[in-house]
This record gives sequence, C-alpha cells and structure tokens, in this order.
Amino acid sequence: MEPLHLHLQGRPVAQFRPDTDKIRRKLIEKGVDPTPKIVHILRKREIQKHNRKLKSQPPPPLTPAEALALEEDKHFHAIKREFRKVMEATSFHEKRVVAGKPWEELQTVEFLEKARAIKEYRGGKLRRESLTELKEMFEERKMDELKWVFDADLEINEDWFNEGHGTRGDTRKRSEGAVIKFLVDRLSDREITMRDWKFSRMMKLSGLPFTEEQLLRIVEMLGFKRCWKQALSVVQWVYRYKDRRKFQSRFVYTKLLAVLGKAGRPKEALQIFKLMRESIHIYPDIAAYHSIAVTLGQAGLLKELLNIVECMRQKPKAFMHRENWDPVLEPDLVIYNAVLNACVPSKQWKGVSWVLKQMRKSGLKPNGATYGLAMEVMLESGNYHLVHEFFGKMKRSGEVPKALTYKVLVRTFWKEGKVEEAVKAIRDMERRGVVGTAGVYYELACCLCNCGRWRDAILEVDNIRSLPRAKPLEVTFTGMIKSSMDGGHMDDSIQIFEYMKDHCVPNIGTINTMLKIYGQNDMFSKAKVLFEEVKAAKSKSYATPGDGNSSVVPDAYTYNSMLEASASAQQWEYFEHVYREMIVSGYQLDQNKHLLLLVKASRAGKLHLLEHAFDMILEAGEIPRHLFFFELVIQAIVQHNYDRAVILINTLAHAPFQVSEKQWTNLFKESEDRMSHENLERLLDALGSCDVVSESTVSNLTKSLHVLCGLDTSRKFSSIIPFGSKDSVNGSGPNERIDDRNAPKFSTRMMIEGAESENDIFIGSYDSATSACTRDGGNEGDNDDVMVFRHQNSDIEDGTSSQADRLECTDNLALEKSSDALDKKLWDDGSSEDDNGEGVTKKATAYEILELWKELRVEDGSLLHSELGRG
Repeated sequence: MEPLHLHLQGRPVAQFRPDTDKIRRKLIEKGVDPTPKIVHILRKREIQKHNRKLKSQPPPPLTPAEALALEEDKHFHAIKREFRKVMEATSFHEKRVVAGKPWEELQTVEFLEKARAIKEYRGGKLRRESLTELKEMFEERKMDELKWVFDADLEINEDWFNEGHGTRGDTRKRSEGAVIKFLVDRLSDREITMRDWKFSRMMKLSGLPFTEEQLLRIVEMLGFKRCWKQALSVVQWVYRYKDRRKFQSRFVYTKLLAVLGKAGRPKEALQIFKLMRESIHIYPDIAAYHSIAVTLGQAGLLKELLNIVECMRQKPKAFMHRENWDPVLEPDLVIYNAVLNACVPSKQWKGVSWVLKQMRKSGLKPNGATYGLAMEVMLESGNYHLVHEFFGKMKRSGEVPKALTYKVLVRTFWKEGKVEEAVKAIRDMERRGVVGTAGVYYELACCLCNCGRWRDAILEVDNIRSLPRAKPLEVTFTGMIKSSMDGGHMDDSIQIFEYMKDHCVPNIGTINTMLKIYGQNDMFSKAKVLFEEVKAAKSKSYATPGDGNSSVVPDAYTYNSMLEASASAQQWEYFEHVYREMIVSGYQLDQNKHLLLLVKASRAGKLHLLEHAFDMILEAGEIPRHLFFFELVIQAIVQHNYDRAVILINTLAHAPFQVSEKQWTNLFKESEDRMSHENLERLLDALGSCDVVSESTVSNLTKSLHVLCGLDTSRKFSSIIPFGSKDSVNGSGPNERIDDRNAPKFSTRMMIEGAESENDIFIGSYDSATSACTRDGGNEGDNDDVMVFRHQNSDIEDGTSSQADRLECTDNLALEKSSDALDKKLWDDGSSEDDNGEGVTKKATAYEILELWKELRVEDGSLLHSELGRG
C-alpha cells in the first residue's frame, strides 16, 4: 500500500490540456503545415513544460488534520518495518514457526501451526498438495458452483503430459499417436471451444508442434466423433498467430470442410470456404470444391452452390499472383450432381435440363447418380412421366440402376396409383441381382397399405427384418398405419395395430397415430381405453416377448390427440379430465392447438377451463389470441355481466391487433342462438356508461352494435367513445387472421399482480391511461391505468352433452364425482353477492388450481383408473 504522505504531497490537480487549435494557428502563421504528428509533439512539449513549472513550485501548506494523519502514518510504517525485521530474524534462526503462547500445550501449538500461517504470501508457487486438499473439501461440501475452479481433467492433463516429455532435449516417453488420441478424447468429452481458457491450456500442454499431418489426424478423429465445433476451434487456434499463418495447409482446411459437411453445417462450411479464397496458401483446389458442393447440395442451397460454380471459373484476386499457377477450374460430374441434389427440395425441375446441357458442353457423360437425382427432382416437382423417361435413358445408357433408383420409381408409381407396376419393379430389381435396402421395401409396404393391401405389405416387412441397418419394426409399422390412414382404410390401420402388438412393442408415435385415427372415426371408447393403458404404462410397462420390458410415456401429442377425440365425441367430462392430466403433467398450453378445443368446451358448459387457460397464458407473460377474448365476451353477455364484458373489450383494445367492424358483426351473428337483441342493446348501454379507451377495436364494436340494434348509423355517438383512430382491419369473420400491420406497438408482456382480494387479476395497461368501470359505475382504486379481471360463476347447463353417447358417460362415475367436487371447491367457494344481488365468485389463480388438481389426482388416482378402465 502506498504511504499516506505520498498522497498528501502529491495532491490531485486538474489535468492540463493544451489548446490544439491555438497550436495549429501558430504553425500556420509561421508557414508550417500543421500535420497531426507535429501537433502531437508540440502538445506533448506543452504538457512537459507545465509539469516542470508545477514541480518547481513549493507544495501548499498542510492543514492540522492532514499533518496529524501524516504523523500517524509514518509511525505505523516504522512499527511495521521493525515487526518484519524481528520476524525475519526469528524465522532465520529457528526452523519451527513460532505459534501460540509459551504456557500453551504442545498439541495446541501444533494445531495453531496448521490452522494459520504467519508467513506472508509473496507470490511463490502454490503447493499442489494444498490445492488437492482444498478441492477435496469443496467436493465434500458439494459445492457444485465451484467445480469449474478445480476441474480434474486439467490436472490430469498436466500430469499426463509432464510424464510424456521432460526438459528440452529429452526423448519423448509417449508416442505422438498416444498424445493425439489423449488430446482428442479430452476435447470430445464435452463441448469446448477456443473461447474457453481450458482449450488453450490443453493445446499448449500437449506439446505438439501441430504439423500438417498432426492436424489432419486431429480433425479427422474429431469429425468421426461428430465434434465439429472442437475441430473448427483447433484449426482456428493453431493458425491464429501470424508466425503460423504462412504454414497454413490447404489439406487441413479441406478436411475441415468435409467434417462440417458431415455434421450438416453448411453456413460454417461456406465461411471456411470464403476464408480459403482470401489466401494464396490455402486457395481451394478441386477437392475443396467437391466438399463444399456436396455440403451445399445436401442442404438444398441452390443459389449459393451456383455461386460456387461461378467462382471456379473466376481468376483469383490481383494480389494472389504466382508464376505458373492457374487455379481456374471447370465443374466436373461431382459438382453437377450436387446441383441436381440441391434442386430436389426446391423442386427446380428446369435445373435438370440446364445441368444436362452444361455437361454436354463440357463433354461429360451422365452416370447412374445423375439419372437418379434427375428422377428424384422430377418426382418432387410432379412430372411423373419424366421420371419414367429418365429411367429408360438410364437403362439404355448401360448404367445399372441401384436400390435408391428403384425407391424413387416405387414412389412414382405410388403417386400415380399404379400399385402392380410398383410390385413388378421391385421383383425386376431382385431378378437383376440388385440388393435392395430397407428403404425400398418400406416404400413398397407403405404403397400397398395406402391402397388397402396391408396383408401383402406384411410380406415386405419380413424382407426388411433380414436386411442390415434396418429401422426398428415399430417405426415400420407406424409408417404403414399412417399410410393406411392417409388412404382412407381405417379398418386396415386398426388391424395393422393389432398385428403389431403381437410382434413388437408400440412406441409413443404409434399410440399417437392410433388416438388420432380413433378420434377421427367416432371411436371414442377405444381411444379412451388406449389412453388409459398408456397412462398405466408409466408404472406398469408392456410385456415384450423376448426383449424384456419397455415403457411408453404420454407426451404433448398424446394429450392433444385425446383432447381432440373427446371434443369430437362431445365427451366434455372426460375432456376436462384429460385437460387436467395434461396440465398436472407439466405440459404447456399451445394456443394454436388447444384454443378451438377450449372454445368448444366453453360453449358446452366448461367455461372454467377456458378461464383457467386464459389465466395461465397471462401468468406466462403471453398475449391470448383474439378468439379467447371473443368467447369470454360472449359468455359475459350471456350471463348478463356487462361490466366484465366492457373490461374484456378494454383489454382487447390494448392488444397488438385490431378487430374490424365486420368481424364484430359476424361474431354476434354466429352467436345469435346464445343471445338476444336485448343483450346487444344492454351491452351498448354499458359501453356508453363506462369509460372505454379510444382505439379502433372499440369504435368498430360500437358501430357494429348500432347497426345490429337498428339505430341510426349516422348519429354522433362521441359521448360513447371518442374517435380518431383508423380501422386497419379487413376481415370476413372472427376466425380470420387479423391484420396487425397498422396495430399500435404495445408491450407484449402483461404484468399480473395480486389484488387486495387475492383472487383479482390486475393487468397493467399501456401508456394510455384507461380506467375500468366497476359495478357501481366508478373506478375501483386510485389507479386509472389498471384493469381488474374478476372471474364469474360458470355454472352453465350442458345442453350438448345429452346428444353424446350415454353409455360412455355412465362409466365415468368416479370421474364425475371428482369433477363435481373440484368444481364446487374451485368455482363455488367464496361466492358472495354484490349490491344488485348478483353473485360474484372469487376464484383461485391458475397455479392454485394446478396444485389442487395434483392433490385430487393423488387422492382419487386408484379409484379413477379402476372406473375408467371399464370403458
């Protein structure tokens, strides 16, 4: 620490800054060009001159307080020096460190010697034993956050590498291959890149000079382990220094391109290729062009690939000049086949003729891969006759069709509806001696199932079993079930599923497919039985003949398929049961999939499910879709709760989308069976008596209500809502996509806070100050920019459930009992009456409901499964 008197003597003063403009004017007056260098030198001299003046001046006198502090500081440093001298003399004459007091026991002194160190740490090396003990202490305390401080791999690396070679001149004890293998294993243990300090540490500890051969081996081994990030970091780390850039190897970069291509990283490969074109030492050759072309072709990046073709024919930049060096190349067969491969996903069938034309100009002859890729492009683009034409050209040219070619041919016959021709093509392949792959027979099996010949497809499954590298049987059967479903043969799908259960275990993909089939064909009872079996499989697995046991766990698609099946069968009690199971299992709501189902359930008497979903979306910080607001507004109007309807409309007006007048009109017309003309008039009166926001959504609603109520549309109703916002929505119905291009840019996060009654949900509004109307016609609270959501009672008679299958409902005794008990506990408790005598329900939040559902599932789980299993 710097003594205090130095700070007092050298008091901080304002830093002197010479006037550079004045210096420039003086130079110009003397006829000197004021270059930046001259100005900088003169400015530096002015600063030095000013500092010399300050040093020549005597320091200002000290205040009494400063003088006292200075004396105390000098006294402290004098004592400190004397103490250090005594301790150094003691440690020099005595080997043992003085610790403790003379009257203490020897054991106490030894303990104090180990517990505290008197000697100061002056930058020496830390002992490895101390670090090891500290590491063990951290591990015993399970301090996971400190694992990265003493990671075992670095210590092992250092010991291992130190044992491998000693000082300079000693022979290496470990071979180069062992060091490379050990380094690759350390790098591939976890994802580590050049930015991590451990990466540089391991690279330096290896002691390798990283020659071209060594780098090729390292990159190849990392690519074999699919560690493309580590391979990229190794090359970048080795060649980042200027002294090593002149030793850059084109072969190393080409190998890196192959690794990136195998890993499916076309963007990173394209960046490396552009880097190669910037240096004369690693300028790409034909092998590098092959590698990048194959990578881009597999990724379908046709535009980038055509740019590569043009780069081949271009000369390098002017600074890359070398005698007798001409890197200009012409595309060969590999490049053109890669272009055809890139045309497949984009369906650029005209690219086939361009490629063949370029090949004729270059004198190249198409091979089997060229014809096969051309057939695949024509298949994807729908030109089936050209597929057969290219297949005929392939046979006439003498090229032997491979299994992949026959797979494309079978797919073409399938699209054309020619099943017999597809079977004949495969039999012709077998007669020619071409060994078929699992993909060929799988394609034929799906083709047969799609046409209603699933028993013939089973014979092809036997062929798949005998082939190597075939997919699991459950994947094959699932594809066959989907093909039968797409072809409209639902009975065949069910029969394949029953046959499948005798030969292998259905996976969750098969279960989801069957639930979808049952739901689309009014087979709710079978879907329910299968769903309950899947839930039971969490703890009790399927019994497999010979392969042990495996379990099937429901996923989000399972619950979504069962919700759709329950909704299509109008089994709303079981719909609520599945919805609760999905929420309790931790799956999140998807507005794209669940919104329409929840709206249907709300119209069938399950409004509380829609409100719960609405709360969960708000608590997750998302914005509900407009259909949520539409249904909640209609339900509030049906229940004669117009104050709540106005609150919902105010909230909808702040959403980042707008609703047109036509959409409001279509919504009310579609809901005319649930509301009357009087309801619309009372809603219009409520809008006039409450404070509403000045947004296009509200103004369009008011216009629509005036038209539907038969009032004069030219009447000025500025007292109801102020105008001034344009209608930027053009739609034909509430289900149409809402145009939000001209919508106000509000924040998409809606803050939810606890209200005074603990069950109210406050939604913070945006910058515009609005106030929600209360039942008394005034504002609730002092905050005008806060809207209060109060959930209402949702006990609505289920008018549509009577049309469902009564036999299925009688099996749900335990389900209805638990559902009624839960509804009574959640939706009826805490209900009171307001001044008008209308019931006001205080409801729990979404997470409180979730916890209660978990408790009920634990209490009634055994009874529920036993009762539901009867269906």
